[in-house]
Amino acid sequence: MTFYETKLKGCFILQPNVFNDERGYFFESFNKERFNKGIGARVNFVQDNQSFSTKGVVRAIHYQLREHAQAKLVRVLSGRVLDVAVDLRNDSPTFGDHISIELSDDNKRQLFIPRGFGHGFVTLSETAEFFYKCDNYYNKEAEGGIIYNDDTLKIDWKLSHDEIKVSEKDLVLPKLSKARL
Repeated sequence: MTFYETKLKGCFILQPNVFNDERGYFFESFNKERFNKGIGARVNFVQDNQSFSTKGVVRAIHYQLREHAQAKLVRVLSGRVLDVAVDLRNDSPTFGDHISIELSDDNKRQLFIPRGFGHGFVTLSETAEFFYKCDNYYNKEAEGGIIYNDDTLKIDWKLSHDEIKVSEKDLVLPKLSKARL
């Protein structure tokens, strides 16, 4: 596995070594020792989550507050998504900046998002299965979010406004300037 740190300190793209032959493929998707060495930190994942979405579904931009913050290791099992991480660390020189990366069952990339970030994605294929590991348990009272189309973030979701589907819960999320951080 190769680790590439993004412009957002602590946020890494992981590219696995995939072994293909006439039978199909094999790759190691997670190895705790290699992972911790690759990101230069110790992360202990305690919860796995999986979602299924249809084309245009935006699940964004979510995070957990303070002691309930979560680091995530995300990947796509089937389909294709545009994955987005937003730096919400108040003391960071990249506060409010984001990265976006296409994750798919074809490229098998993963994205590590450290604590202190918001996270979301949009499904680009007809359907997608999305899988992620978290290093802290979900806590409903600690959930936070930012509206997906906040004009200060300027996220290009790669789909037209008419193609985007957002839950009622996510449609009432505040802009970054009004978010609980």
